[in-house]
Amino acid sequence: KCQHIRFLEILEMYEMNLKESLFPEQSDADLWDIPVGELLRDIAATYPCSEAVVEVDENGDRALCLTYQEVLDTSERLAVALGTRFGRGEKIVVWAPNISQWIILEYACALAGLVVVTANPSFQEPELRYVLEQSGATGLFLVDNYRGNPMREIAHKAIKGNSVVKEMTNLLDSDALYWRAGETNQLPDIPPSDPAQIQYTSGTTGFPKGAVLSHNNLVNNARLFCKRKKVGQHSIWANFMPLFHTAGCATGTLGCLQAACRMILIQGFDANVLAKIIEQEGITTFFAVPTMLVGLLEAIEIQPRNMKSLEVISTGGAPVAPELVRQVRTKLGCHLLTAFGQTEASPMISLNHDDVTLDDICETAGQPLPRTAVSIRSPETNSVLPLNTVGEICAKSYGVMIGYHDNPEATEAAIDNNNWLHTGDLGMMDLRGFIRVTGRVKDMIIRGGENHFPAEIESVMLEHSAVNEIAIVGLPDPEWGEIIAAFIRTESVGALKADELKVHCRTFLSPQKTPTKWVVVDEFPMTGSGKVQKFAIREKWLSGKYGVEIHDNSN
Repeated sequence: KCQHIRFLEILEMYEMNLKESLFPEQSDADLWDIPVGELLRDIAATYPCSEAVVEVDENGDRALCLTYQEVLDTSERLAVALGTRFGRGEKIVVWAPNISQWIILEYACALAGLVVVTANPSFQEPELRYVLEQSGATGLFLVDNYRGNPMREIAHKAIKGNSVVKEMTNLLDSDALYWRAGETNQLPDIPPSDPAQIQYTSGTTGFPKGAVLSHNNLVNNARLFCKRKKVGQHSIWANFMPLFHTAGCATGTLGCLQAACRMILIQGFDANVLAKIIEQEGITTFFAVPTMLVGLLEAIEIQPRNMKSLEVISTGGAPVAPELVRQVRTKLGCHLLTAFGQTEASPMISLNHDDVTLDDICETAGQPLPRTAVSIRSPETNSVLPLNTVGEICAKSYGVMIGYHDNPEATEAAIDNNNWLHTGDLGMMDLRGFIRVTGRVKDMIIRGGENHFPAEIESVMLEHSAVNEIAIVGLPDPEWGEIIAAFIRTESVGALKADELKVHCRTFLSPQKTPTKWVVVDEFPMTGSGKVQKFAIREKWLSGKYGVEIHDNSN
């Protein structure tokens, strides 16, 4: 009766002998046709007393524990309340860190037929305003402050003049959160094909685009990813990936739900706190970008902890050094599996198995997940390329987004007539179907596993009076994978100060979007058509023959 009892089926590595860079969909796993709310009811009915969500405080100690029955009861109560204030299909922006109310709101919206729109709690006014307006959200659910960011103050500015937003609610105010505007109605039946979330993802031109993801997209992707990780009811997952990312609210949250396992919810990553939680909670698994793993290893070197409970860690978003894989295996005693995905695919496309070689882990993102086809195509002709030839990584599956919200042109550019999602990433495929990511068709910068696009930063920095021209470029970095560098042409070198540029950027954008390096240049390398060649900027800087770096003297 409960579908998830098949969750622990073992998925073996595929034995393939491909002739071209096209990995066909493998049907060794079922796709479920169930909305998120019904899935929650199914799991709660079978495991009502099992711990579902354990929220820890900033010291890593338990602050709240909810069973699956309590999660369902609380979510249904909130869903009923929301149903008296919002109409089915309306969009709700959730702007908060990793707190249990975020999870409850996610489930409540799924039950009520509302669409969750995620927002980074470090957003500044222009970013929040853009997400609210572009999504057409009618509600904003937030906390007052987070890590020094005055969110309520920013929110008031962001909704000024917005006649669509009819409610701004503090997630920590239970009276405001659960109030009912009128008579309650029965919760609706939600088709699994309905939108569940809008996740904003950065491109290289223009502004972020809202990927619309369905219940089916999210439920199936989370389950099949976790099946390959061998996550089961015995698992204990530390979820410190931001809930405003699919890695947090989809892969982590919905993966744990389908395994009926315990999720330890952590507000933000702190290596020392994570080490403590692993030891005291018996953590078996989590997802982390490489820089987080480096921090964890350094933390247990200084203060040794018992890491014996760990079974498998998945990682992605940046290349993984062989030495890091070795240290995870020897010092943490568990598997480290590399993955590849993007928000538009809900988000996971491929993942290594736990019985592959060290080279496979370090150099590839594994084979595609079940029910997912992947091809490497020519960016010019869209034809499938020979094996071991670099081209654009494309995917076709149940997980491909419905489209970009209110942006048919961008949707058409991303998903071709044969339903292939063009990821914008460059890579190659070997005869076994292992995917090697080699770069990006566009100029996306991935810092610590988080995507940033240059156009947004460049637009802000061009408002500075001393900046005549600017090129934002990603530079390789051993800790972060990439860092953001600003190459600036100016006619008033003396007026260009790194600390002032930093302040200007931070006024309009999140801290993580602020460049790490500020470099003054005389000219940019250009194409024959007058476009800046960012790959040439990167090469010239790395060769040590380009520009003069100016330093931040504010500290």
